[in-house]
Amino acid sequence: MKSIPTSNILPASGFVRLSHIIGNSKTNPPIPAIIPVSKSTWWAGVKSGRFPKPIKLGPRTTAWRVEDILNLISRSQVIKHENEQDTTDTE
Repeated sequence: MKSIPTSNILPASGFVRLSHIIGNSKTNPPIPAIIPVSKSTWWAGVKSGRFPKPIKLGPRTTAWRVEDILNLISRSQVIKHENEQDTTDTE
């Protein structure tokens, strides 16, 4: 799945469920991924601290703060930009 611009999808604050973060191509209409990783990769990242921890909204409802997801995307873009700079500096 391809990632899409978050400004069109995420509000400034609130909560977002996992299917809206990693996408779900089986729904009608399909939900595009904001962060294109598998469900198991996402949960492994949560466990390792790479991805933000969820909030339990109820006994069977888990969600993430929109602010945490936006911060994750911002950090990822900064790291990607720094890595691109490192590769152009060494050439």
